[in-house]
Amino acid sequence: MSIKILIADDHALLRQGIKRVLNFEEDLEVVGEAEDGQEALARTLVLQPDILLLDLNMPNLSGLEVTKQLQAAKSRTRIIALTIHGSDKYVLEMLRNGALGYLLKDVEPTMLIKAIHVVNNGDAFVYPKLAERIFGGIQEGEDVNEKAREMWREGRAERLTPREMDVLSCIAKGFSNQDIAQALFVSEKTVKNHLTNIFRKLNVNDRTQALIYVLKHKIMTLE
Repeated sequence: MSIKILIADDHALLRQGIKRVLNFEEDLEVVGEAEDGQEALARTLVLQPDILLLDLNMPNLSGLEVTKQLQAAKSRTRIIALTIHGSDKYVLEMLRNGALGYLLKDVEPTMLIKAIHVVNNGDAFVYPKLAERIFGGIQEGEDVNEKAREMWREGRAERLTPREMDVLSCIAKGFSNQDIAQALFVSEKTVKNHLTNIFRKLNVNDRTQALIYVLKHKIMTLE
């Protein structure tokens, strides 16, 4: 039985190139294409391919949002990100949200085909240079999604901006939103935006939890 694949990328030329490569393989079948995130989501849910080759930067819905929504829908389609982005942030975001593969667009055709087979078997496949840099390599059968989630949790505070740290310092002093706005010379709306970002990055629900987190992990002191 052939492995059914959907290609989602907003560049038609790239889609056609990938399709030509995959059509040379007897056990691979391209069953559809999508040129934006919304179409990728809809066609995946309808066609239920074995593999979704998914670009990250697409109109309407990003590849990350497509991945999240497919996970929420309990889709059985296995996702391989195929992108130009090689930063740790993008890799960990995709893997912690359920993607099993992560490739860069300069990947050799033979590696793309190998990745499809590996991911179709339920194992993770990450572009080797990225895997070595981020994870120190990936062993066969290793739960890369959980590993990515753990690394993301451990690195949460590293993503706080200097201004967000200023806001946290003000919270530690007992400042209200109005007090913070005056102290930092910004609007209260800007303060609320900073707080929203802080809560999201630290995965907490309120000021108290955020403060406890940064104090517990020695990211900030009360001195």
